[in-house]
Amino acid sequence: MTTALAARPAPGTQRNAGVLRRVGGLRHTSPGRLQLLIALLVGLGLLSGLLAGVTGSSARAGTDDLGDRAQPLLVESEAIYAALADADTTAAQAFLAGGLEPVALTRRYDADLERATTALTSAARRTPADGRAAEAVRTLSAGVAQYSALVATARANNRQGLPVGVSYLSEASRLNRDTLQPQARELFRGAQNEVEDGYSAAGAAGWMALLLLSLLALLIALVLTQRYLSRRTNRTFNVPLLAATALTLVFTIGTIAILAVQQAHLDRAAGQGSGPMASISESRLLTLQARGDEALTLAARAGSGPYEEDFATVQARLTQSGGPMVNQYGALDSQLGRTMDRAAKQFRQYATIHKDVRALDDNGEYDKAVALAIGPETSKVFDELRSDLDAALENRKAFFTAEIESAGSGLGLLTVLGPLLALGVCAFAYAGLRARLEEYR
Repeated sequence: MTTALAARPAPGTQRNAGVLRRVGGLRHTSPGRLQLLIALLVGLGLLSGLLAGVTGSSARAGTDDLGDRAQPLLVESEAIYAALADADTTAAQAFLAGGLEPVALTRRYDADLERATTALTSAARRTPADGRAAEAVRTLSAGVAQYSALVATARANNRQGLPVGVSYLSEASRLNRDTLQPQARELFRGAQNEVEDGYSAAGAAGWMALLLLSLLALLIALVLTQRYLSRRTNRTFNVPLLAATALTLVFTIGTIAILAVQQAHLDRAAGQGSGPMASISESRLLTLQARGDEALTLAARAGSGPYEEDFATVQARLTQSGGPMVNQYGALDSQLGRTMDRAAKQFRQYATIHKDVRALDDNGEYDKAVALAIGPETSKVFDELRSDLDAALENRKAFFTAEIESAGSGLGLLTVLGPLLALGVCAFAYAGLRARLEEYR
């Protein structure tokens, strides 16, 4: 007696088994099969609507994050990197001028530090509290103040004609190049990775695949249902089911079109926007590095030392065909191509002047070498070079922003209209099968 009670199924299990038996039994009668078809079509319709809402919302959130956070973080990290490199170059040039530094160079140096600290503050808001990016931001925040203090000490000694000023300037430059710029580069690479991850999030490939599969299943179910009804009732057309099929086709084609357009804009933003932007940024940083190498070589009176070797490496990189400066930019945009061609020509012109500077310095004409290095002719060539690279960078930023905005334009439609179309499909499917079901009552 006790054993029989212990083996008896729980009440909930009995109810579930009963429900399953009743549902399974529906397939043996015509009204039952119609009820199953109603449940199948309405279920697939609701699932498609739900997936459309989730897919549109997920893709829109990913696209917005790409444009509102990841891309600005990339721009700010590049601005930090470029401002630090430019400050290093400008400080060395101002030092070469002697005790009374040119006002323009002093203002430029101050503007570089202000630009770096402003971008750092903004980047700190866009990075997580933990991780390598946050650590880079903290290191940069503390290092910029230390760098500024070293440069100020170097200037004070230089104004007094004390040779120890060169040592402070070299120490400041080492801090900038060996600590600050690598951290800025780390932040820049982290931002590049976030942009790459942003493309994946904006693509929402998993949700898109599920949505398209559910729509395909709904279409197949609608066609097979009409075929079944045609054979059972000898009626060729069921108008509500035809309307549901047409609505599903519109839903499917519209979804594919919206997602295809979004993906095309994302691909253009990646291939013609953020990709070239990284190359142009590298060109700008390398040119600043070359200018700094030249100034530091003269300031240290080191002749052909390690800075000059670095200049040669940078020059080879910038004049290399297929490199960050000499590339097929014209294929992306004719104006961009002309700007980069002009920048490459100006860098070659600057490299020629640098060769003359080195010849003067190596022949013992140090003052003439310094005068040529920081003189109006050289400054004009380098400023035009820098201006063209800035313009090229702005060109790609504008292109990227426009493509990201276009990529997100249709996703709101999918988020709102997708579920509404799915409800319409469910209503038509229910009406079409309900009419046949009523014939059995």
